[in-house]
Formats: sequence, structure tokens, C-alpha cells
Amino acid sequence: MFSKDVYINRRKKLQSRVESGIILMLGNNDSPMNYADNVYHFRQDSTFLYFFGIDLQNHAAIIDIDNNKEYLFGDDISLGHIIWMGPQPTMVEKAAQVGVENVKPMTDLTKVIGDAVKQGRKIHFNPPYRGENIMLLSDLLDVHHSKVKEMASLELTKACIAIRSVKEPCEIEEMERHMATAYKMHTTAMMMAHDGVSEQEITGVLEGVSMSGGGMVSFPIICSKRGETLHNHNHGNILRNGDLLLVDAGSESPLHYATDHTRTTAVGGKFSQRQKEIYEIVLAANDTAREATKPGITYKECHLVAARTIASGLKDLGLMKGDVDEAVAQGAHAMFFPHGLGHMLGLDVHDMEDYNDTLVGYMDEMERSSQFGLSALRLGRTLEKNWVVTNEPGIYFIPALIDTWKAEGKFTNFINYDKVETYKDFGGIRLEDDILITENGCRILGERIPITIDEVEATVKG
Repeated sequence: MFSKDVYINRRKKLQSRVESGIILMLGNNDSPMNYADNVYHFRQDSTFLYFFGIDLQNHAAIIDIDNNKEYLFGDDISLGHIIWMGPQPTMVEKAAQVGVENVKPMTDLTKVIGDAVKQGRKIHFNPPYRGENIMLLSDLLDVHHSKVKEMASLELTKACIAIRSVKEPCEIEEMERHMATAYKMHTTAMMMAHDGVSEQEITGVLEGVSMSGGGMVSFPIICSKRGETLHNHNHGNILRNGDLLLVDAGSESPLHYATDHTRTTAVGGKFSQRQKEIYEIVLAANDTAREATKPGITYKECHLVAARTIASGLKDLGLMKGDVDEAVAQGAHAMFFPHGLGHMLGLDVHDMEDYNDTLVGYMDEMERSSQFGLSALRLGRTLEKNWVVTNEPGIYFIPALIDTWKAEGKFTNFINYDKVETYKDFGGIRLEDDILITENGCRILGERIPITIDEVEATVKG
């Protein structure tokens, strides 16, 4: 938990951005895995964690804008719970830690919200994503559960996005400190990338490294020699010399801030000439996109910088042809680069996307593209100082996509399908860093994980 003043100041900022009414924030509860007492790992709601800091089950909070009061709802635990869980701070003690004066039992939440509904007061809440909280809101507001999400407050959501996008010094320090765990995760994967090792074995070790560093993984690990599948969560393959191992993995810090990196490694520590050629294009895209990243520029333009670098490199290899700028404008490059350059990073690995990824990633006056590939860009808006974003270009040879576009005759003036056919067994390469937007540019958070061909080969062999 950060200092009390951090949470007090965050709530003050929020109050200044919401005109009137009450703000309702629900924490998360345990969710049963297969029976009531065997639960999934608890993860607190990020918005509740950001504004109230309490990382425990069965809490809710209200900020009364009109009367300038804050309330924390929850119950002191019984002796029976103490026997199983150990001593816990009282509600009053927890409230004091985050600067809240008013404490109420959880049962009072129904009455407080019910009274507000009767008075016709505006009740602000963010879009819920857990079934338990959707049902609780349904009961509190006395509406059918299917209507709950459409009642979420756009005013509150936009206010939360504006505040949480800009990372405070304490957040940057927490994220930077935890980058050491990310570094260890990915260098460990590289050192394990040898003939005969299973993807599952590496995945299990990486989860252990994350837990040893302070927290669970920030998303299910992608660890596969079939890197052309963008979110490949199958870990059933055995590595062989000559394979490329793509590892997209992150860890949560003790305060739940996420890391998110990708590295692609030559199994056995030696890239083939063909692998080197594609790898160098992706690395160049990573570097040129980062060099373009600074306050005042849209991340859509950074994405297009990466796309043009990729298209130019593939043209040099004979896989693409024609005018590079026109190829990118029409989206021909997206057969090889079908996703966006990156996304926000913070308390969520895709920060705040429980609100709505377009609201988070695009400005009111900026329409999200419907073009294949570009439509998958999660962050397109103008960058600001102290945002943290990911930079993750990639090149993939996806047989089903190649076959479909070839059969449709798409972009034959930009894609050399005869040569592309010879790469259908290649797989995919992605290289991802976490970057902080600074006063005049950006910088990589933490020590950069080995990324050049020489660095990666040396790490595998080391």
C-alpha cells in the first residue's frame, strides 16, 4: 500500500471531475474454482485498489460528491475467520490507512444505495466485469442484471481514465523496481531454450519466478514455438534446435502493477540466416517506433512508423513489393503484422480495459479504424508525459491468413505470394518492451532484457 496521502489525493482528483451524485466502487470477492471453499487466486478490482488501496475481499466504498463524504463498507472478521486466516486489521484501522473517516457494515450498503435511488440521485459506477458484482449491482439498483452494464457512468469512467493514465512517481518507482523480476523471467526462458525442453516446463518455471518476485503472472503466459498464433496458450510442444521460441510473459508487483515483455529466442542459441533477417526487421520496427514515441504524437503514428519499417524490410527480402507507404495505407502489411503496436500498462496488463478499450485508447474526436490490423490497435490517442505503454511490433507467417488472402487475390500488387509460400513454416517473431513517456521522448523501464541477436544467442548459451 502507498502512503495515505496518495489515496486521499486520488479521490480528491476524482471528486473534482464528477459533477454530482455518489460514486459507488465495489471491491472483488473470492470466486469458487470448483466448490465454495476452493477459490481462485484473489485479485482485487483495480479501480478499488487505485482509489482505496485495500487488497482484501468483501469491501465496497462510496464517495458522496454532494456532501463531500467518503464511506468504507465491510465487516470485521469473526473468531472463526481468525482461526483460519490469522488476525486481521479492523475496518476502522483499514479505513484510517487510506484516509477514510466513515465506516459502515456491508449490510448498510443496500440501504444507502436504496435511499439514493429513492431520492433520484445519480449513482456512478464503472462497467462491471465480474458476474458476482453484476448481480450485486442488480440487487442494489433493483434492475434486471441485463440492464446493469448500460447504466454504468460514462462521466465516472472518463474521469478514472484521465487520472489513472498519468502514472505518479510512486507508481513509476513500483513498476521500475519490478522490472527486475521481468528481466529474470525472460532471461530464464532464454537459458532454458534448448533441444528437448518442453514449453510447459519453461512456463512453469516462469510462473515460479514471478511468484518469487512478489506476485502472480499478470496474464496467462504465452510460451510457444508456434509464435504465429498471437495468443498461443498451448504449451504442449517439445523444443527442437532450429525452432523459434516466442515468450510473451509478465508479472504483477506486490502492489499489482504489471510488467509485459516479449522476446523471441532461437532454440539452442543460434539463429538461422532466414530467422536473422526477419528478426532484424522486427527489432528495427521496435527501435524506430520507440524513437518516434514522445508526448504530443499519437500512438497511431508510432504504430504506422513500425508498420512502414516492417513493410520496407519485407520488401528488401522480396516478400513485399511496390510503394511502401501505399502498401501500409491500404493495409497490405497487416498480413504479417495483424495487431497493434501496444497498449497502456499499469494496474492492469491492458490498463483500464475493463472500462472499454476504445474509451481508454482513443480520444473523443478520434475514430478507431475498421481496417484489418489497424483496427486491432488498442492505443491510438495522443501520448502524454508519464504514461506507460508497451511497444510490441511483430512479423508472423500465418498459413490460414496467407491462404485466404492468396485465394481472394488480395494485395497482389504489394505481396509476393510465391515467396511468402516458402515461409509458411516460419512461425512468428515479436519483441516487446515497457516504456515510460518522458518530457521530450520516452525510455525503457528497467534494464533492457537481452534483445539483439548477439545478446539473445549469448544468453541462451550462457
